[in-house]
Amino acid sequence: MKLLRFIVVLAVIGYAGWLAWPFISPMLEGAGPDAAASRMGAEAEAGGELFGFLPMWILWVGAVGLYLVAALLLGSGNPKAAVAYFLGFIADAVLRLALGQGGGDAAARSGGPTTMAAPEAMNSLPVEPVWLVLGALFLLGVLVVVAGRRIRRKREAGQLNF
Repeated sequence: MKLLRFIVVLAVIGYAGWLAWPFISPMLEGAGPDAAASRMGAEAEAGGELFGFLPMWILWVGAVGLYLVAALLLGSGNPKAAVAYFLGFIADAVLRLALGQGGGDAAARSGGPTTMAAPEAMNSLPVEPVWLVLGALFLLGVLVVVAGRRIRRKREAGQLNF
């Protein structure tokens, strides 16, 4: 069970890192702190607003933060990791669905990962890739629930706890 927990923690941290890559990459490319901060600010402003009032970067940072909190809680064996993971999943799902429908033009202006050319194999899928990613993230959430469960031993009356 500890091996499963370790693998799931690595998967959640890896996905959170991939999701945060547009904000992290300016710092890792060797640019100075001022240039990295200005590029990160430009990336955040280019996203636009979701639903007319909510900046896109708030959901983005919230989802990444909640995924990281879930990974830390799961790594320590806390069963509340599932709550943090599914809150991050909800923020990520709202962000992905808003970008896929009404906010697609904001994503095209941002120059982020949504503007990358999709491979030809993705066009032949019977389901949209957004739904496949959300399904995979939901299955990862189920694994977070399974790995975060504590095994409670039954004790009979009068049995000492060793």
